Amino acid sequence: MRGLRSIFGALKIAIGAVRANPARGILTTLGIVIGVVAVVTTMTAANGLANSFRESVATLGSDVLYVSRTPWVMTGNFFDFRNRGNVTLKHGDELDQRLRHQAIVNPTADTRRSIKYRSKTRTNIMVIGTTDRYLQVSSAVPELGRFITAADVRARKRVCVIGMTLRERLFDRQDPINATVRIGRADFRVVGVMERQGSAGFFGGPDFDSQVIVPVTTFVRAFGGSFRSFDLAVKAPPGESIADFEYEVVGEMRKIRKLRPGENDNFAINTMDSLVTMFNNVMGVVL
Repeated sequence: MRGLRSIFGALKIAIGAVRANPARGILTTLGIVIGVVAVVTTMTAANGLANSFRESVATLGSDVLYVSRTPWVMTGNFFDFRNRGNVTLKHGDELDQRLRHQAIVNPTADTRRSIKYRSKTRTNIMVIGTTDRYLQVSSAVPELGRFITAADVRARKRVCVIGMTLRERLFDRQDPINATVRIGRADFRVVGVMERQGSAGFFGGPDFDSQVIVPVTTFVRAFGGSFRSFDLAVKAPPGESIADFEYEVVGEMRKIRKLRPGENDNFAINTMDSLVTMFNNVMGVVL
């Protein structure tokens, strides 16, 4: 509303000036109007972008580190990142043990597949393989049914939890719990529906409401996992400084990856702060 008032105010000034001196005023005031409109439009877009960014970052958690093969914000030689070894499920187990189980370590991997229920199909759907700890490192909760359990992970059960958009597109008003859906070439039983979460719009996705979540062990068997690199979401213990915790995680990951003193890290620690810094730098240039 303030942006519109500014534009209308600028137009009012322009009209008054043109009436007073049409020959001289029209070009000058036209330039003023264009300038005001450009500034207001830029600021409005910037504010919208900032709001979208804050909503996206909030889904990551301020007390969660993400151990990955590559950084979210890449600088340097791309081939150095590409040649790094994968982060594996075994690395996640070792990190959990080295942190004395005081932190929460949750692995995730993803792929794209179609999902089908009877005659309805949705293509290019994000399928996430994870564990029951997913709920502890994110703000997501099921709205219907349940989430995957540790027993599901151990038994490699073909169960899944779907997003709210998928429920609406595939099932309309039907109850999806215990329905069988086909994900790729494998059948899964729906055990839960996540509450509506929206999308991480600033990053171009993902749409959380169109995702499917399956046990990570089932994911490896059904979609292949030996060639994939996993992300490890590591939530700091309550009350611990995130900076101190990051230092500890880096040290333990270096041991797990068998790096000698002086060798560069062959993994990345991604945090909310890294994205905030990048965003602020970009907005500083734009504005």
